[in-house]
Amino acid sequence: MISKIDKQTITKAYEDIRSDSNETQWGVFIIEGDTIKLSGTGNSFDEFKSSFGDGDRGFGFIRINTGDELSKRAKFVLVTWVGPGVSFVKKAKMSVDKTVIKEVILNYSVEILLDNDTDFTFEYFKTQVDKAGGANYGTGKRTDGTGN
Repeated sequence: MISKIDKQTITKAYEDIRSDSNETQWGVFIIEGDTIKLSGTGNSFDEFKSSFGDGDRGFGFIRINTGDELSKRAKFVLVTWVGPGVSFVKKAKMSVDKTVIKEVILNYSVEILLDNDTDFTFEYFKTQVDKAGGANYGTGKRTDGTGN
């Protein structure tokens, strides 16, 4: 059975996260029964991470600010979460559920699949965004203080 989606609520959260004039940095969309629902929004990475439980399956959308001293920009990450306590049958259904969430979550730089807490760190997300972003240009000054 194809999951349903609370499209209006999820679209609003998606637009808030993408907006430069809003403090919302992330949204979590958990699958409850056969419906993908907004579970929460916020602006702290730790809150984002704690929104996903071992028995949950769902999606997250998060703004990661990146760049160097010459160019700051917002990049967006789509996270697919399948907790370690999710059954094999429900894990297999995630590819179908992902097509449903992608009807609303249209623009992102990086897609990350997670099934445990190991890579669920801000540093990992930032590294993935930086890799996808291409070249990083700086001032040419080293942080070791030598200026070389």
